[in-house]
Amino acid sequence: MPCRDPRAARGRAAEDAAARFLSRQGYEVVARNVWLCGAEVDLVARDGDVVVFVEVRSRSNRRFGTAAETVGARKIARVARAAQAYLALNGLSRAPARFDVVGVDMTSGAPVCTLVRGAFESPF
Repeated sequence: MPCRDPRAARGRAAEDAAARFLSRQGYEVVARNVWLCGAEVDLVARDGDVVVFVEVRSRSNRRFGTAAETVGARKIARVARAAQAYLALNGLSRAPARFDVVGVDMTSGAPVCTLVRGAFESPF
């Protein structure tokens, strides 16, 4: 069934754009929309040996700042919890991991992606 919520459709389009962008940057996207511990990780990727948990943030206008600036402490804590669970469930507890943010600017029509590597540290 098609998505009727315009925000959800924009979010899906932003995630698609972010996944394509990361692939062009040499990342291997291994999972999308992973729900664990009551939180979602938008994209899980590999950057060489590093497991990367990617938060995708989109903006259709610049009124409230850039997409990457909108990741707050509560979101960081939820993503970090889900990331810990993902690593444990997949036998990757000792693997190096990182949290990146991809901001997707959709103000000019075609999405423009910006990568913030190591955007935040796990609070756990």
